Amino acid sequence: MTLLELSAEYRFSADVLRERVLLLEHQQRTEWDESKRIQLDSRIKLLRTMWREARELAVLCERYYERGYRRNVKYTI
Repeated sequence: MTLLELSAEYRFSADVLRERVLLLEHQQRTEWDESKRIQLDSRIKLLRTMWREARELAVLCERYYERGYRRNVKYTI
């Protein structure tokens, strides 16, 4: 698998995560039980983190070999 193909997989995963976040946000807005709303909030926060990281990794894989690309410090050794 090439980095470009891996990038496409990360983008797809990011899209799936985003759709799940939107679904849970809608569910949270319509939920009356406060404890369930708190549970949904913690799930949404975790999924947002995963979504952001998947997008960042997609960009990193896409542009890894581009000259002059400044890599995200978070993912460099």
